[in-house]
Amino acid sequence: MAPALPWAQMSDRAANDVPVLRCRGIERSFGGLKALKGVDIDVHKGEIFGLVGPNGSGKTTMVNVMTGFYPPNAGTVEIFGKRVTGLAPHRVAKLGVARTFQNLALFKGMSVLDNILVGRHTHMRPSSLATLFYWVWAQREELANRRIVEDIIDFMQLQDIRDELVDVIPMGLQKRVELARALVAEPRFLILDEPMAGMNQEEKEYIARFILDARDERGVTILLIEHHMDVVTALCDRVTVLSYGEVIAQGEPKSAIADPAVVKAYIGARAAARHAGIVA
Repeated sequence: MAPALPWAQMSDRAANDVPVLRCRGIERSFGGLKALKGVDIDVHKGEIFGLVGPNGSGKTTMVNVMTGFYPPNAGTVEIFGKRVTGLAPHRVAKLGVARTFQNLALFKGMSVLDNILVGRHTHMRPSSLATLFYWVWAQREELANRRIVEDIIDFMQLQDIRDELVDVIPMGLQKRVELARALVAEPRFLILDEPMAGMNQEEKEYIARFILDARDERGVTILLIEHHMDVVTALCDRVTVLSYGEVIAQGEPKSAIADPAVVKAYIGARAAARHAGIVA
C-alpha cells in the first residue's frame, strides 16, 4: 500500500488535477439553428489547447458560452473548479480569465498605451473618496497599474508605437496591442479568438512567438481558436475539432487533423474521397 501523502501534498495534487476549463454537454441554439450540440472540453493547466473547425462550426459561440456572453441552453461550464454557467462576463473575468476577439475591439481615437491600460480595469478600485485623496490613494494605484502596463509593452515589443493612435498602425500591430491588453489583466486563463486572422506569414510568426512566451514565461494557460491548421500543429498540445456544432475529433493535433471526419469537414465529402483515392 502506498504511504499516505501529507495533507499539503494531497491538496496540491488535487488542485493540479482540476482542469482550468471543463465544459460538459454544452448546447446552444439561436431560434431554429442549433449552434452547439453536446460539446465536452477539458483544458489543463499549462496547455495551449486548440479549438478548431471550419468557418461556422461553432468555435466563437463556444467561447461566448465559456465567458458568459451567451448562457447555454443545456450543459455546465467550470473554470478553475468553480461552476460559472450563467455568470455575467465581468464575474468570469474576475476569476482570472481574459480574451481577445475575432474582430478587433480596440478603442479608436485612443493611443496604444491607453488601449492597453484599459485591460487593467478588473484590478482597479475607483471611488470618489480615492479621487478626493488622489495623492494618498489613487496615485499609488495608478502608478502600480502603469508599471504592469509598461512591463507588457516591453514584453510585446510595442515601445516604439506606445504613443501612436491605434487607428494608424497596421493590422498586425493592432492584433499585438489587443493581445497586450489581455495580458495586462494578469490572466491565469487566456482565450484567443483567431488572433492571426488577416495577418501575413511574418506577422503570424511574431504572434505565435508571443503566445508561446505567454505560456512559458508567464504561466498562462491558453485556449486558441483557429482554423489555420499550420498554426494549430505548431502551437497546440491538444485540440478539439468542431463541425456544425459537434465534436468530430479530439487529441494530439496532427492525428486529430488527419481524422477522415475532419478532412471531410474541411474540404467536402467528394474532395475527401478523392483525397483518399476513392474517387478518380
